[in-house]
Amino acid sequence: MSSNERAWPAPHAQDELRLMTGFLTFLRLTAVSKVEGLSWADATATPISTSPVVSALGVLRHLTAVERWWLSIEVGGVELPSLWGADADASWRMHEGDTVESVMDEYRAEWARSERALDGLGADDRTRGDHDGKGRTVRWVLAHVVQETARHVGHLDFLRELADGEKGE
Repeated sequence: MSSNERAWPAPHAQDELRLMTGFLTFLRLTAVSKVEGLSWADATATPISTSPVVSALGVLRHLTAVERWWLSIEVGGVELPSLWGADADASWRMHEGDTVESVMDEYRAEWARSERALDGLGADDRTRGDHDGKGRTVRWVLAHVVQETARHVGHLDFLRELADGEKGE
């Protein structure tokens, strides 16, 4: 799916999960659109001195880890390696061989895993992973992922503006 296909969810949604996944799709596409067209140097720049790992691509890498953990592993109960890493900053760092396109592709691939993990579940269903014994609902996890993604899209707004002056809508 291209970021050019970005559209607000239908305003008369009758299904809670469809509405939340619609907003998540909108936010995902917005995140990718903030990175599209950036050079490697601009996409990996860390212009905030108090946040030395926060770059535009770092945000996408972190959002990939968020979706992997919360939707595929926690909701879906899928056996996959966590992308968090040994320290709090690991999910923000680039890896050898990364490109702007490869990081965006990894994020898009995680969307497909997330959608499969949610398939057939309702808002009141309990997560299949329940790694900490809290018995969260699918509703709670999806709301968390939507708010986390929205928060980081705000970061991407500023990172893109600092990189090349482009302002988002």
